Amino acid sequence: MCKGITFNIQKFSIHDGPGIRTTVFLKGCPLKCQWCSNPESQLEKIQILCDHDKCLKCQTCLRNCPVQAIYFEDQKIKFHFDRCIGCLQCVDMCPVDALSNEGEYQSVDEIVAVCKQDMDFYEESNGGVTISGGEGMSQPLFLKKLIAALKKENIHIAIETTGYIAENIFQDLAKQFDLLLFDVKHYDRSRHFEYTGVYNDLIITNLKWAIAQGIEVLPRIPVIPGFNDTLDDARQLAELLKEVNASRVQLLPFHQFGEKKYTLLIKEYKYKNVEMLHPEDLKDYQQEFIKKGLDCFI
Repeated sequence: MCKGITFNIQKFSIHDGPGIRTTVFLKGCPLKCQWCSNPESQLEKIQILCDHDKCLKCQTCLRNCPVQAIYFEDQKIKFHFDRCIGCLQCVDMCPVDALSNEGEYQSVDEIVAVCKQDMDFYEESNGGVTISGGEGMSQPLFLKKLIAALKKENIHIAIETTGYIAENIFQDLAKQFDLLLFDVKHYDRSRHFEYTGVYNDLIITNLKWAIAQGIEVLPRIPVIPGFNDTLDDARQLAELLKEVNASRVQLLPFHQFGEKKYTLLIKEYKYKNVEMLHPEDLKDYQQEFIKKGLDCFI
């Protein structure tokens, strides 16, 4: 049976495409954005989280790990995630539930069954299912089967994508979606690499191809302090969108909803204490896109 690895299925989503939606979060992402609000999505395997406020430092987990993936350093439990096999013995044996896990293998049928529970809401609101992550296309074989099963139920399907996928895989999958919510993070390839770990050439190529094919594409720009938040950035991003023949764009103000996750994953968060942005903060930024003739909303 084909299974994919998910880390959440969120019902009644209203920000991930039209109408009321069910958002299926798949694990695995080729980007390592410094502001990522779902850092648990980046690794395509089960991950262990530790709440150090609960941890007794008893090291029961360390002693019982069958692959020595846990160690004790600086008075904290830490993990070799490359060694972890996801057996969850450490989670099961923790006496105070300080350990938890992100990631679960699920079949297509299991996910579709959850999505179908809200068919009435989809029909009333013109909603559907959105694939998110991570990068949903990083599990292409599973995703293809999931799309086919959802289409049999006549469910509208969208995907939130980074666009950083091999062209042949992207072109095979993209045309099967009703809507691509396509992240566009920066116009400058070096700046893009510095903050995300990848260059933007492939992303722009895939974006241009999808629009040229007549696929419904909504470019979305996460506006991030110190990365792409100046008016000059807005002008250059607007120019890029005009070059690829985009007509609409959505701005996503920077938020701090994922900050706690970095602590649980024992990862450095480079945007700690950076103030959130609000829609009213982006009015001038928005105008730069409108000046270029783009339908820009927040």
